[in-house]
Amino acid sequence: MIFLEEIITVPEGIEAKMSENMLSVKGENGEMERKFTHPHVSMELKDGIVVKTESERKKDRAVVGTWKVHVNNMFKGVSDGYTYKMKIVYVHFPMTAKVEDNKVVINNFVGGKGLRYANIVGKAQVSVKKEDIEITGCDKEEVGQTAANIEQACKKKNKDIRVFHDGIYITHKG
Repeated sequence: MIFLEEIITVPEGIEAKMSENMLSVKGENGEMERKFTHPHVSMELKDGIVVKTESERKKDRAVVGTWKVHVNNMFKGVSDGYTYKMKIVYVHFPMTAKVEDNKVVINNFVGGKGLRYANIVGKAQVSVKKEDIEITGCDKEEVGQTAANIEQACKKKNKDIRVFHDGIYITHKG
């Protein structure tokens, strides 16, 4: 007996494949794959993507909704992509950022001599133009985690955040 079933339609221009617990999605902006495993929730590809559970537990029903959101995020990522915009803010000491290998290097943070590093996660792409940083990619989690890493690299310790505004901050998510 199926207790909860959600059907997700695959948008035009997107190709979806399902093997074992791995969902692969391919679109004009790229391709992604993600593994979905849970003991009480299953996913299969029919006319659309069917996510269902036979359990009456509230937590298992919540997993069905979570998987639906993850699949829709994958569809949006491979068709439109995700873009986060960040701004370098400083008051006195001009801070700079540049991309080296798979890291963002931040120089002269609050006048400090040392460099600060932020990891670029997965296939996210980072571009720096003067005081603007743009992070793009088809995986929402990779783009968001890269932006969080950059923000955390500029974390101020033992300073009053009401006075010391220097840092790199997210200004737009899309």
